[in-house]
Amino acid sequence: MRLTKRGEYALRTLIRLGVAHRLGKEVLSVSQLAEAEHVPFKFLEQILGELRQAGYVESRRGKHGGCLLAKPMDQIKMGELVRLIDGRLAPIGCASETDYEKCTCPDEAHCGLRMIMIDVRNAIANILDRYTLGNVVEVTLRKIVRDGGPLPFEIPAQPTPVPEATRRADPADGFLTFLSEPLFSPAR
Repeated sequence: MRLTKRGEYALRTLIRLGVAHRLGKEVLSVSQLAEAEHVPFKFLEQILGELRQAGYVESRRGKHGGCLLAKPMDQIKMGELVRLIDGRLAPIGCASETDYEKCTCPDEAHCGLRMIMIDVRNAIANILDRYTLGNVVEVTLRKIVRDGGPLPFEIPAQPTPVPEATRRADPADGFLTFLSEPLFSPAR
């Protein structure tokens, strides 16, 4: 599996919409989303169109219009989002459950590469299909609070320096690490 820029932007945008929802800000304009996530406006419009067509977001017209989540966050599995935007989770087609593609291997049933790639697909699917957008939003907010950062949509008194841990892929900063921390409460 390789997450494309389109997939990354779609997921980050949905997480931003989820955070906004949790903090009581239901609707965000496309320009707010594009600016906050550093995504080209036109590209984000296309992504939001695809997410709207699939029933994940809806739009509101008017002066205070914009985008909002169309489903409860706890009903949106991360795996279904990745599959919608980027297709199969398996690194190779012959290891995919949802988008199988015959390979050129002479003995697919006994191919060691296929067997290990099925395990890779299973590991990815077990995580992405277990957790919802609601879980990711909760963990995101927990980490912001733990690190003393300003909540999104608040104006910080002074810029918060980026912690050293976020500058590299430290295993201790993974999603699963933050699941056991206390629940986030919007009132600070």
